[in-house]
Amino acid sequence: MNELIVKVSHCRTHLEKLNWLPPLLARITLGWVFVMSGWGKLQHMPKVIDFFTSLELPAPDFLAHLVAFSELFCGVLIFLGLLSRLASIPLSIIMIVAILTAKWPDLKEFSDLFKFSEFLYLLLFVWIVIEGPGKVSLDYITFKKR
Repeated sequence: MNELIVKVSHCRTHLEKLNWLPPLLARITLGWVFVMSGWGKLQHMPKVIDFFTSLELPAPDFLAHLVAFSELFCGVLIFLGLLSRLASIPLSIIMIVAILTAKWPDLKEFSDLFKFSEFLYLLLFVWIVIEGPGKVSLDYITFKKR
């Protein structure tokens, strides 16, 4: 039994050395998704405006541009780990609005939220706001406490 405890402790010690990796992978993936999403919206703006119009959003032209530029710019910031907490806020709002508008008809019960990628993105943004972007980020390099 003691041998098992020693092995688990040894394994945990090695895994703790990799605690920088999960935030990095999550942030890079999330940033890339939103850079590509924002860029795609900018490339197909008339379709995005039509979609926002079909959702009966106010000022669909303005909102389509705002969402596209926010996704692109904030996605780059999150990818780089620069001002990540701040950049996560507008993207969180976009995800909440997406769930409440585009996804709302598909929401029959609470568990349906877990089927939406927007909900997963929202949870990851909340995590970044609370925990920060991790040690491998421009935020950490720039703002770490000395």
